[in-house]
Amino acid sequence: LVGVGIVAAAAGAGVAALMLRQPELFIAFKWVGGAYLAYLGIMMWRSRGRMAIPAELNAGPAAGRVQLATQGLVTAVANPKGWAFFMVLLPPFLDGSRPLAPQLTLLIAVILVIEFASMLVYATGGKTLRNVLGKSGNVRLLNRIAGTLMIGVGIWLALG
Repeated sequence: LVGVGIVAAAAGAGVAALMLRQPELFIAFKWVGGAYLAYLGIMMWRSRGRMAIPAELNAGPAAGRVQLATQGLVTAVANPKGWAFFMVLLPPFLDGSRPLAPQLTLLIAVILVIEFASMLVYATGGKTLRNVLGKSGNVRLLNRIAGTLMIGVGIWLALG
């Protein structure tokens, strides 16, 4: 959650600055970001579900809490899709005529609550999900659903 918050704050502040100083560049960036999300959605749609989880996993030694937290932070901050997503998602919700800090604080708080709820769902449904994703067809269906949503968000962001 810390990593997601850092990315959202940095992306939001950067986009807000761009939006206020270079509106034409921001519009171009919005189109490129929307096209990138649509591209990711198409790639997910075309995926053949090869990432099915094998029935037998050879797990090594269990990782400690600090190691897991560090890995999560690095993964969130280093993920270019997260940066692209926030740079395209946040601007429609920012009003250039109002102070930026309260707007970003509220948006990031909402994002983190949704992220936390999603992680709880993942954690509690992990065992069932492992059984479901053990079948290639289910992975393909999940990719198509997620891909369709990404294409929709890309179009909405480009045109919005």
